[in-house]
Amino acid sequence: MTTQSPTHSPAVQTDVPLPAAATEAATQVATREQITDLGEGLRHATGGRYGPVRDLARASVPADLMVRDPSLSMPEAREWTRQALRRLVGLGMAGSGFPVAQGGLDDPGRSCIDFEMTAHGDLSLTVKSGVHFGLYGGAVTALGSTWHHERFIPANLSLEQVGCYAMTEFGHGSDVASLETTITYDRDSDELVVHSPTPSSVKTYIGAAAEDAHIATVYGQLVVDGTSHGVHVVLVPLRDEAGAALPGVTLGDNGSKGGLLGVDNGTIRFEQVRVPRSMLLDRYGGIDDSGAYVSDIENDNKRFFTMLGTLVRGRICVAAGAAVSARKALSVATRYAVRRRQFGAPDRQGEVVLLDYLAHQRKLLPAIATSYAHMFALNEIVERLQELHEAPEKDQVAQRELETRAAGLKAVITRFANDTNQVCREACGGAGYMAENGLTVLRQDADVFATFEGDNTVLLQLVAKGLLTGYKETWGDLDMRGMVQFAARSIGGQFVEATAVRPLVDRLVAAAARRSEDETLLERGWHLSMFADREKHVLETLANRLRKAKDGDAFEAFNNAQDHVLLAARTHMDRVVLEAFVAGIDALEEGEVRDALERLCTLYALNSIEADSGWFQAHNRMSAARAKAVTAQVNKLCGELRPVAVELVEGMGVPEAWLGSAMLTEPERWTPGSAD
Repeated sequence: MTTQSPTHSPAVQTDVPLPAAATEAATQVATREQITDLGEGLRHATGGRYGPVRDLARASVPADLMVRDPSLSMPEAREWTRQALRRLVGLGMAGSGFPVAQGGLDDPGRSCIDFEMTAHGDLSLTVKSGVHFGLYGGAVTALGSTWHHERFIPANLSLEQVGCYAMTEFGHGSDVASLETTITYDRDSDELVVHSPTPSSVKTYIGAAAEDAHIATVYGQLVVDGTSHGVHVVLVPLRDEAGAALPGVTLGDNGSKGGLLGVDNGTIRFEQVRVPRSMLLDRYGGIDDSGAYVSDIENDNKRFFTMLGTLVRGRICVAAGAAVSARKALSVATRYAVRRRQFGAPDRQGEVVLLDYLAHQRKLLPAIATSYAHMFALNEIVERLQELHEAPEKDQVAQRELETRAAGLKAVITRFANDTNQVCREACGGAGYMAENGLTVLRQDADVFATFEGDNTVLLQLVAKGLLTGYKETWGDLDMRGMVQFAARSIGGQFVEATAVRPLVDRLVAAAARRSEDETLLERGWHLSMFADREKHVLETLANRLRKAKDGDAFEAFNNAQDHVLLAARTHMDRVVLEAFVAGIDALEEGEVRDALERLCTLYALNSIEADSGWFQAHNRMSAARAKAVTAQVNKLCGELRPVAVELVEGMGVPEAWLGSAMLTEPERWTPGSAD
């Protein structure tokens, strides 16, 4: 059955505050869709706490704001992005993460959803918005004082003052602690002197720096009375009202990139630029009126990682944006696969629909299942982010767990997105290579998410470190030798905490354990136990490996175990994602939607087990016969889900009008025989 999604209005019932600008827009501009009942039900099931926010965005954001003409030149694309950003602000999709006193909603979770919904459209617009509101504005909010909030946030929200986030340098990207830019306090003038001392200290890849930014949050080494206190952040004006660079500031343009044509990435060099002491974002460390450095956190490393931890939502946003790019690519490829025909077959009239081929089903349907798993995992972390923000007292262990999970999800989802975008491009043949069909632009734009907000390999190492230390230490508390030694001391009960499961999961695992192997292939408890057992084994053997090397060269020990470290992180994140999927389904009522999600969850679990069947067999967790049965069941599930493939992509939440794919709006050009 197909229904028309209603236009959402201010009457939407939700405990999530919705900006007046957005609810008013919903009564004026609506993206109406013809969508099946199953597709609508799946959207509702995956909406979570912020489902009404997602619904409102789909109802109120016009398609022309989500789709950029791929033929635009770089200057035209940048101008389109500027104008689109102003329209986005008018729809109320900008200030939800800021303090209420400055016009925001004080809802970091909602701000992640705003980013996610923007990512359904042009990713240049998403990144432009994310840099200005999320990175620059987020740094001012999280690291600044009330004075900074009052002075800079209103101008940020109105776009009166465009900001950029000047962290990365030519010489250092992932290793933020080793940035070379200096921020030196001049006691005589009571000013901070910002300087780029070497060519490798020049800031680069900075969004909005090339053309638009008026001001930057600059990361550099704070030096007071000759003593370095580690990386801090200072606000530095870049341009005057006419757009010219201010004295001592040299701005450059990174030019053409592999994607994100509408983002004006650039370089910034500082030559003894002076700013008032008040421009230092000093929530965690600053300079008092006597000129002395003061901080409630004595340890420089702990302070540094505490500061970075406050910006955790950036990684959640990137994970969410990458997840959307995969869902968008799958939506295009799947809709095309049910229209496109290739090759005839005996006893069949006409050519065969692409999605009727098992090989094509295997390309798309397991990826759709994984996308649903990621949706539930992202809902969990976004809601957890908001819970911790609202908590009256800060739980440091919970915060470290959040940071670790954010790092892990960002790494695994961006990797999945890049792989999936490529598969979807190939699945559409030559049509997929045409810019007007959306996939090549999407693939190019999402590519940078693998290194944006942290290189994925580095982030997975941080996940493993969190597991080995049980979140008892911040990432900055231990150097490499300290981590190796800590892991050696912690072996034992540590891993029970690291792999603890919820009561629901415990119950399912226990139920599966009472059944024979022949009966458990589809048992959720067996899937969960396989994921948990793999994680536990990998983590324990990693700790044992490091323990044996604790008295030797710490770098050599860690470096030699890097493959093991990364495997530990990946197996942990696999379990986290599966458990989130299982918990999300458990909250639903019985019916068609739950049945579809149960099949998708089984497909996700078995596809993952199949992909790692070599490990499971090598470690006697699965026989060769069992491995063959898993593959056969994956094939069977693909066939069972094939009839509802379009409903499944509808449920992933991307309106067809937002896909920007000519081959879906003009099928006669791409479908054999459609003119007959």
